[in-house]
Amino acid sequence: MRIGELARRAGVTTKAVRYYESLGLIAPERLPNGYRDYDEADVRLVREVKALSELGIPVERTRPFLDCLEAGRRHADDCPASLAGYREAIDELSERIEALTSRRAVLIAHLQDAAHRNSCAASGEDPMNDYLNLPADLPVPEDDGAADHLPGMRMPRLELPSTAGETVHVDAFGPGRAVLYIYPLTGRPGTDLPEGWDSIPGARGCTPEACGFRDHHEDLHEAGATRVFGLSSQSTDYQREVVERLHLPFQMLSDPALRLADALGLPTFEAGGTTLYKRLTLIIRDGVIEHVHYPIFPPNEHAEQVLAWLRSNPLR
Repeated sequence: MRIGELARRAGVTTKAVRYYESLGLIAPERLPNGYRDYDEADVRLVREVKALSELGIPVERTRPFLDCLEAGRRHADDCPASLAGYREAIDELSERIEALTSRRAVLIAHLQDAAHRNSCAASGEDPMNDYLNLPADLPVPEDDGAADHLPGMRMPRLELPSTAGETVHVDAFGPGRAVLYIYPLTGRPGTDLPEGWDSIPGARGCTPEACGFRDHHEDLHEAGATRVFGLSSQSTDYQREVVERLHLPFQMLSDPALRLADALGLPTFEAGGTTLYKRLTLIIRDGVIEHVHYPIFPPNEHAEQVLAWLRSNPLR
């Protein structure tokens, strides 16, 4: 067959075919008139080169895979040299990932430094952006009864992504007690909070609350909480930055579609054109909601409130 037909059948360009040939990856026959004549074996080889390239293996390093096919093996990776090629490519990708992760951490650090340095909070002009401190006149949320139905309910079969790169089954936290504190959203440097955030009862205070669970993490474990999770409707990437910046020792779960709210009838509110979770905490025992903290105030003391309840209600 001619080069154009080979390129069409293999899904590559004629330029790519000529390049493969220049590397000695394919060696077509020559007709008496000097034209190249490709066969079915060449089609298979070119397809293999294309597939390996899409996996990130450079064209120049596909030779061991092609040799495996030409040796009569059914698959191009049936030979030891092919496996070595995979390992080499994986090692290179791992190095690139580590380098990119390091660069990302440096960029985050620069962002935080710049945001703090240039923010109004740093100059004392706008305490709204000082997420660690709470204004003295925050409105206190009232108990509207929106969580009264929750004790005794079984957690739904629901999977949510976590900041640890895992998928967590909220109905299978494991034996014993788990603490799941649910919050609206966590502010971070360089990101504005919704307009009027401080005037919404129970909205402000997610960062102090998270820091409280961080600082009392070991105490909570000693008091019988086998696992602690935070949950909000923010994305996993957003939450991961918070976990890294605040050095949180537990995972955050992301629920942007408010699937847990739908399954359990959890209370929500509107802010900045977005539906957000109201702040509440579930104490879950063997997949069943044992106790609910709602409403929560002040949020910076909530971890201590949960700890006090666990100590007053030891497992039997």
